[in-house]
Amino acid sequence: VTPDAESKGLALIPKESHFMALYSSPKDIRSHRTRFVLAEKGISIRIVDVDPDNPPEDLIDLNPYHQAPTLVDRDLVLYGTQVVIEYLDERYPHPPLMPVDPVSRARLRLAQYRVLKDWYPLVDEMEAGPADKADAARSRLADGLTAAADVFAATPFFLSDELTLVDCALGPLLWRLPHYDIELKKGAKPVLEYAERLFALESFGESLSEFEREMR
Repeated sequence: VTPDAESKGLALIPKESHFMALYSSPKDIRSHRTRFVLAEKGISIRIVDVDPDNPPEDLIDLNPYHQAPTLVDRDLVLYGTQVVIEYLDERYPHPPLMPVDPVSRARLRLAQYRVLKDWYPLVDEMEAGPADKADAARSRLADGLTAAADVFAATPFFLSDELTLVDCALGPLLWRLPHYDIELKKGAKPVLEYAERLFALESFGESLSEFEREMR
């Protein structure tokens, strides 16, 4: 926080020890992912809705990339979705969203990495890419989810009997499929059943912005 910013009277980081806020875009999948974690943890927090194309001055001062999600926890400011989410899981350990033993945790981290590496960029292409790239991204996402149907069918949650951070990444992605005109075929039935289990969670409902509720 710069002296100039403080002199402008901007709402930056109040000194109260209980203060926590999340700068979140109501349309952004990465912000949704973070809100899902917050809701599952039952964390009381102030959500500050931001327009990514016109970020508020306090977010500009807090985050050099001017992006949501950005977390403010008293005098700590965190950005980068994975950094924020891992902090929340460690700072609020109950319920845990990753297994305790290192082998299981590594496997789920690898699964999460692949979701974020292979599927999230397709969402970006559908959001911002030209029509031909958006259409190709739709097809690749539908094919990728269908190809993974056996994995979705193996356990109640993704590679786990309990909800984990991988599910918190997948839920917002699957919720957006109708919005992007993606209809999964019969072979993807386990994916759709998995999605409905996530959507039925109280925490998932609490994670939705008004814009996201209108997607379905």
